[in-house]
Amino acid sequence: MSGIKVFLVEDEMIIRNGVKKGIKWEEEGYDFVGEASDGELAYPLILKEKPDILITDIRMPFMDGLELSRLVKEELPDIKILILSGYDEFQYAKEAIRIGVTDYLLKPISSANLLEVLNQVKESIWHDREEKELLIRYSKDMQENTENEKAKFFDRLILNEMSMAEAVEEGKKYGMNLSAPCYAVCLFKILMSADDKTVLEQIVRASEKIEEEANRTDALYLFRRGISGWTFLLLAEDEEQMKERIRSFSNRLHCVMDSWKDMEYFGGIGMCVDRLRNLKDSFREADKVFAARFTEKPKQILSMEDLGSQDEEEVPVKGFVQVGQSRAILEKFLNRGTREEVGTFCEAYMAQLEKDHMRSAMVRQYVVMDIGIVIMSFCEKLSAGEEVEKEVQDLQASAARADAFGEMRGVIEQLLLKAIEIRDRASGRRYSDLIATAKEEIEKKYMSEEISLNTVAVRVGMSPSYFSSIFSKEVGQTFVEYLTEVRMNKAKELLMCSAMKTSEVGYEVGYRDPHYFSYIFKKTQGCSPKEYRARRKSQ
Repeated sequence: MSGIKVFLVEDEMIIRNGVKKGIKWEEEGYDFVGEASDGELAYPLILKEKPDILITDIRMPFMDGLELSRLVKEELPDIKILILSGYDEFQYAKEAIRIGVTDYLLKPISSANLLEVLNQVKESIWHDREEKELLIRYSKDMQENTENEKAKFFDRLILNEMSMAEAVEEGKKYGMNLSAPCYAVCLFKILMSADDKTVLEQIVRASEKIEEEANRTDALYLFRRGISGWTFLLLAEDEEQMKERIRSFSNRLHCVMDSWKDMEYFGGIGMCVDRLRNLKDSFREADKVFAARFTEKPKQILSMEDLGSQDEEEVPVKGFVQVGQSRAILEKFLNRGTREEVGTFCEAYMAQLEKDHMRSAMVRQYVVMDIGIVIMSFCEKLSAGEEVEKEVQDLQASAARADAFGEMRGVIEQLLLKAIEIRDRASGRRYSDLIATAKEEIEKKYMSEEISLNTVAVRVGMSPSYFSSIFSKEVGQTFVEYLTEVRMNKAKELLMCSAMKTSEVGYEVGYRDPHYFSYIFKKTQGCSPKEYRARRKSQ
């Protein structure tokens, strides 16, 4: 660990030189980084050097030690301050405690005594540094939990469940400054099919690159949405700046995805709004555009204006129905879609059909027959055609009624849900099977540092974000919480049933750093591993 930096402020030259020369700083593990004769001279130097320990006299000209300590503590809250004083007055000590001074030492103090105090402070600094490093590591490991909390926070934002002040305050917990004149939402997703297991590792890498790009973009915050990919919240000073930021970020997303030429993706951009309470309007518009991923070409990031201009460019005789686009889109969804996407797909699919004269009974009959053939054919390939026969007949019956458009959507939705259930059952992709596989993988590899949400997601054939949302929903814990619980239970068994050292127990359950193992154990179990072993054996 690097040396502890020390700065000295003392107006009496003899005392200052005595302190400076009376300790072999480097040999004792310190860096003596500066000195000054009063607070005014010291203050800018202290802010520049950022010492770990400040030793200062209390009575000095121009600015005394207490005033200096107060100003320094405001800028460097972690600094440790040692006050030197020849005045044994309670009022000084009381003020020093209020400011947050570490120790109050009376002059004269020998170099040996000062060094003893410094060493105690040094141990405290090292302990604080280690705790901070462990907390950073823990926070990183628990990032999945944080992302879930952020997603819930965003849901509350668009549901107007918080005032502006509450939203800004809660946003600070996640490092967000949500105060801005303009806001806009962008939804984005990597499109993958149910059998894309061969490219899952590429999807993991692409996802990491996208999040890296988002996290280093100014005035932009990322929220994971499970099956739906990501929400990006953009902030700007005005509409012109917002347009430029959307254009720039969209281009960067395209550049990231260009590294994987065969991978498809889609994005939807919402309107610019001037109040946080109106964020729901931007989200709704973005979601409506985002639904076009089912009917538009992939590898696009579009706004509502973009969608409108595309419609205008369509040749009238080449509609959704006439050229068989309906069948191709339906087949694509049956192969790629998920249960969670059925409602959104139906909304986009039916909206597109409605543009193509679905009020005509003849067109409805044609489309319905086509839908029935596609779904029946898909299920028959899976040896389950009879399971959807009744729904197909109901759909054909609904098409004969003039006011049946809404009813048709409901029947199509049920048909798709059943077809996807048949597909997932045939491919072993039922959630119960996936969760069982994931738990089995955790039981087999919990002792490895390499096991992670990403590696298990690849094992079960899902994108990490989707797997995280499914696992949390089905198990009632996030993946990392479940993995940590498994490891802690194994650790408790070993602490009780073996003579292994605590460091060896930590290594055995997947923690190569014994300090981090003890930190996690205490965080989750309320006591250290040694305390746990002692308590249990005394019972």
